[in-house]
Amino acid sequence: QVQLVESGGGLVQPGESLKLSCAASGSLSSIDAMGWYRQGPGKTRDKVATITTGGSTNYADSVAGRFTISRDNAKNTVYLQMNSLKFEDTAVYYCNAARHGPTWVIDYWGNGTLVTVSS
Repeated sequence: QVQLVESGGGLVQPGESLKLSCAASGSLSSIDAMGWYRQGPGKTRDKVATITTGGSTNYADSVAGRFTISRDNAKNTVYLQMNSLKFEDTAVYYCNAARHGPTWVIDYWGNGTLVTVSS
């Protein structure tokens, strides 16, 4: 029903920048928010940044001030601008779209794009 395709991952050195894109398609009218999650080696999948249909954004403490989430509604695309990248940012980054109810949430996921920060 909802398809998400990430792109933009790659290999970068510490301190460099990278911009990820997530193209959404399908039945999007019920989606309340979109965001980026990441899963590093041996770690859980954690929320990085989210943006609601109203434009409100939230960031994990570990990326606040370095990452910026944005959207282009005409293109149904969400972006994640990542600056001042660190070794610990290395992870598979997943695009998420969510439909929230008062007591439940439905999540849709892309297949992920790998970001490797290495010297």
